[in-house]
Amino acid sequence: MAENSKIELFIKASDDGESVGNCPFCQRLFMILMYKGVPFTLTTVDMKRAPEVLKDLAPGSQPPFLLYNGEVKTDTNKIEEFLEETLKPPSYPNMTPKYKESTSAGNDVFLRFSAYIKNQVPENDDSLQRNLLRSLLLLDRYLQTPLPHELAADRNATVSRRKFLDGDNLTLPDCNLLPKLHIINTVCKHYRKFGIPKDLKGVTSYMSHAAELKEFKYTCPNVEEILLYYRPVVKQMK
Repeated sequence: MAENSKIELFIKASDDGESVGNCPFCQRLFMILMYKGVPFTLTTVDMKRAPEVLKDLAPGSQPPFLLYNGEVKTDTNKIEEFLEETLKPPSYPNMTPKYKESTSAGNDVFLRFSAYIKNQVPENDDSLQRNLLRSLLLLDRYLQTPLPHELAADRNATVSRRKFLDGDNLTLPDCNLLPKLHIINTVCKHYRKFGIPKDLKGVTSYMSHAAELKEFKYTCPNVEEILLYYRPVVKQMK
């Protein structure tokens, strides 16, 4: 039984070697375990001084990784699938989305962000920013479009009132996307003076609802940690 199982999650530590580090994959699994409400042990791993015991546990791997009753699991996607299959109703909430579109919504936003923030050529800046905005706009449209269950309740609904991608409850795609959106907004505001536009009301509302969730707030690295992580990543214009 999952209730009697020993679960240990290992995530990257921040620059201080102890706090939660900047890693959207780590935060993703941290959020899932918190939302499931299962007892687990969290260990932050200082990657600059990783102890030998961790190398023995998961040789050649970097956090996040999971120990479940002593068995090591290192692939983030497979860990997510395993947790959803193992920590299931009625003891734990289901986090699988009802709609397949929720799984792919915003799936290219982080890629567009990475291209934009690493750009060193001034002439490419506008087009890369537009690519990022285009991806955010597609996500915004999805968030503002009523889902079938909303239309079933109100066939005249034109704008969705849901809190998250798939409805009013957190699902697996949210745990993947929300940490990335937080990084995008934080890094772009600081290094490019460009945040996620407020007129993208769907995305803005989505992030506001996330900010109220303990599963999001308590798993987030602090802003200084995110900016410190991206300082060598952000490329100065030539």
